[in-house]
Amino acid sequence: KQWYQRRVAITAGIQKTEHSYSQLGKLHILKGDTDGALSIYKKAVENFPENSQLLSVLGLLYLQIGDTQKAFEHLGNAMTYDPQNVKAIMGAGSIIQDHGDFDVALTKYRVAASVTPESHALWNNIGMCFFGKKKYVAAISCLKRAHYLAPFEWRTCYNLGLAHLTMHQYASAFHFVSAAINLKPKFAPLFMLLGVALTHLDDTANAKQAYEQAITIESDNPMTYLNYAIMLYNSGEKSQAAAQYSKFELNNSKRDVNDPEVNALVAKLAPILHIGS
Repeated sequence: KQWYQRRVAITAGIQKTEHSYSQLGKLHILKGDTDGALSIYKKAVENFPENSQLLSVLGLLYLQIGDTQKAFEHLGNAMTYDPQNVKAIMGAGSIIQDHGDFDVALTKYRVAASVTPESHALWNNIGMCFFGKKKYVAAISCLKRAHYLAPFEWRTCYNLGLAHLTMHQYASAFHFVSAAINLKPKFAPLFMLLGVALTHLDDTANAKQAYEQAITIESDNPMTYLNYAIMLYNSGEKSQAAAQYSKFELNNSKRDVNDPEVNALVAKLAPILHIGS
C-alpha cells in the first residue's frame, strides 16, 4: 500500500495527469485525510479547471467540512461542464434542499433520475423534498422505493418512520424506526421517535424506556425532553413532566430551537405546568 501511494505520488509530481491526481486524492480519502484530499484536488482543479469529475469531488469535500459556499461553487462548475454529473447534482441538490428550495432541488434530481434511476440516495432525497413540501403520500412512496433499493440504509428507515409519524400511522412508524435502531443503535433521535410512536400506541412503559435511552445517548437534545414532558403530562405524571420540561428549557437556551410548531407546544405546555417560559 505504501509503495503504491509513493508510486502514485511520484507519478502525480512528474506527469500531473488528471488520473494521477484522482488516484492520489482517493488514497487520502480512503485514509480519512480530508485536508490532504482537499489539497490534492485543489491542485488538480487548478491544472484541469474543466474536469467535471475533479470539480465534483472537490465540491463534495468542501460540503463534508461544512463550507457550503465553496461546495456549491465547485459543484455548479462541475454541472456547467457536465450537466448530467450525478455526484455534482446530488451534492448541489442537497445544499438547495437544506435551504428549503424544494422545487429547485427536485428539478435537479429529475436530471439525476434520468441517469441513475436505481439510486437509493436519490429517491431518499426526492422523498424528503416532498416531505418538506408537506406532500406526505408522495414522500412515503419515494422513500419506500429508496428502501426497496437499499433495505439496510438506516437514514431511509428513519425518514420513513418520521413520515409515517407525521401521517399518524404509528404502527408503520414503529416498524421503520425499530429497523433503523437495529442498524444505527447509537443515534439518539431514533429513540425519541420510537418514544413518540409507542406513546401513540398506548405503550407508555416502553415509551419511557425509549426516551431514557435517547437521553443516555444524547443528554442535550431539547426535543427529547419536550416530547418526554408531553407524554408524562398526558399520562397524568405532572411533577415528572415539569422536571423534563425544565430540562428542555435549559438545553433549548443553549441550542436555541426556533420552530413555530415547537413554540406553539411550549406556549400551551408551560402555563399548564406553571413554568415560566
